[in-house]
Amino acid sequence: MADDTILLYGAAWCPDCRRSKAFLSEQRIPFTYVDLEARPEATDVVRDLNDGKQIIPTIVFPDGSYLAEPSDEELAEKLGLPRAATEGNYDLVIVGGGPTGLTTGIYAARENLHTLIVESSALGGQAGTTERLDNYPGFPEGIGGAELAGRFVEQARRYGVEMLPAVSVRSMEPLGGGVTLVTTATGQELRARSVLVATGSRYRRTDVDGEDDLIGAGVHFCATCDGPFYKGAQEVVVLGGGNSGFEEGLFLTQFADHVTIVERSSASKASGLLQDKVTSHPRMTVMMDTSLIRFNADDDGRLASLTLAGPDGQEFEHRSAGAFIFIGLDPNTGWLDGMLDLDDEGFVVTDRMMESSVPGIFAAGDVRSGSTKQLASAVGEGAAVALQVRAHLDEQASGS
Repeated sequence: MADDTILLYGAAWCPDCRRSKAFLSEQRIPFTYVDLEARPEATDVVRDLNDGKQIIPTIVFPDGSYLAEPSDEELAEKLGLPRAATEGNYDLVIVGGGPTGLTTGIYAARENLHTLIVESSALGGQAGTTERLDNYPGFPEGIGGAELAGRFVEQARRYGVEMLPAVSVRSMEPLGGGVTLVTTATGQELRARSVLVATGSRYRRTDVDGEDDLIGAGVHFCATCDGPFYKGAQEVVVLGGGNSGFEEGLFLTQFADHVTIVERSSASKASGLLQDKVTSHPRMTVMMDTSLIRFNADDDGRLASLTLAGPDGQEFEHRSAGAFIFIGLDPNTGWLDGMLDLDDEGFVVTDRMMESSVPGIFAAGDVRSGSTKQLASAVGEGAAVALQVRAHLDEQASGS
């Protein structure tokens, strides 16, 4: 492709835009970045391509085709990039390249383990798409998520960890003799003496009527990504009364005139400090014991209102320009297809050594049952599980 023929429409505050820019740059793919904040008229192009929805990043290719908010895997496939590991045999294959997987890779490499990280999206995980992290030890002023994730990746490269981004794992199969066959979505077969599942989790959906049609057109899962679209909006709604919902609701007050938090239970699970901040905020309201029934669209196919049911069960319409969903996390374990024991919510069950129900296969970070879903603990688990993998391989080698 000739220089500057790929157009990437995005904004500085959009973490997925930063991810796509970083991916194209790392792969040395020339492109032109169209900043919608500097060129607001270009928003019309994005809407025309996406049936009126403001979805970014939108990436337009020389042949006129485009991808809207693509995963790195979709982008790599579209560009025809090589997507294969350099070898077929490893001491450790890590499925997931977030903070847990990267930390494990660093520690494993320091133990002289031949290690491969396979990540279906961008290296860095959710931390890499977080605008700012204020509670990670060692950074009293906070640090950008992309910067911190970049440091993890740089350190892993320094120790010679092989990393394969934009490739997902399709299946795993024990072969006997302490070896697991790991098959990627591209069909490559990798033999691993040990495996770490560190695939993290994703935001949970409501599954009510209207949600699918309105994602990107008023329904969102990331306030940092999409909150700026609602600058000057009279009302936005946050669904979920836990810490995430309260934190994101407070963040959205930077843009919308008023924010309503809707929680279906009769008591909030947010910390006392957050509850105090929200209840004392002059432009925030909390509706407890209130359930979401459906999302309603206007004639242009954008969110117009939410149908809610109050404590008495009576349904009513609540008008809102946007709705942000923070009702919990679902683990990325569907690809395991019953291979490992999972808890009732689908997280991987492990023993205290973080080994799963299959010997030689470990799990750590957000995907593990009982994990705290915090960045600092995810990094800690990554270091701890590397030592358990080392012990497991030493036992294999000794025949015990």
